[in-house]
Amino acid sequence: MPATCTLLAGDCTTRFETTAGDERIQRGRVVVLAKPDRTLLVHDRSGYRPVAWLTRAASLTVETDDDGFAVTAHDEGRTLSVRSHGAGDAVEFPVTGAGAPVDECPEPDCGAALVRAGGDVLCLGCGDSYGLPSGATVHDDRICDDCGLPTMTVERGESLDLCIDYACDSLTDAVRDALDRRFDCPDCGRDLRVREHRGRAFLGCDGYPDCETAFSVPAGTFAGECACGLPRFDTSTGTRCLDGTCDLDRPADPECEP
Repeated sequence: MPATCTLLAGDCTTRFETTAGDERIQRGRVVVLAKPDRTLLVHDRSGYRPVAWLTRAASLTVETDDDGFAVTAHDEGRTLSVRSHGAGDAVEFPVTGAGAPVDECPEPDCGAALVRAGGDVLCLGCGDSYGLPSGATVHDDRICDDCGLPTMTVERGESLDLCIDYACDSLTDAVRDALDRRFDCPDCGRDLRVREHRGRAFLGCDGYPDCETAFSVPAGTFAGECACGLPRFDTSTGTRCLDGTCDLDRPADPECEP
């Protein structure tokens, strides 16, 4: 389920202290925002800038009762505390990441919006989240026939069309179908095999552990062969050899030419 954000308002005393002896005390009718990432923000009526804040604190506590509320954030020798004078108001709201709308959640009891937020596609209702591989293009007009989720295109040598749910379509299996045993190890001549480590596919020598040669697979499509014999890839940052350290793939420096 989505995380919650606590919104508090009232006549409050705000105190910011450090272990070095610094202290700043303010009082006023303010709005206090306690976020799920343990960020605490205190706003008054002027401007967009908080009058006090502590971002991503090590700890954040919110206490409320009939007499009011107390909020305390602490991090690395700094403490920000807010105490209300009187009951004040406190409300919890569900919050999610925000991103470009993609589709609707296919779960029968949900149907909320799916959005792309950073490296994930997440549901604003049930909170389901689908991590995206680097360079993925999510399609809002192409739906997986099996689960109803959007599909994506991922470039790993070839363009691979997959469901965004790894449980439905395995990216490693698709990369294996495209790249396994397709190239030779530049050090020993044996096949480069598609392997997986922590959910990421890479090309490693079939002679492992005798030969430990391995390469990560760039997000891009094939662009011919490098002078070293390995494939080159067109990526978002330019054309490069599978071996990111390959000197033969680098253009000559004009100043070094005879």
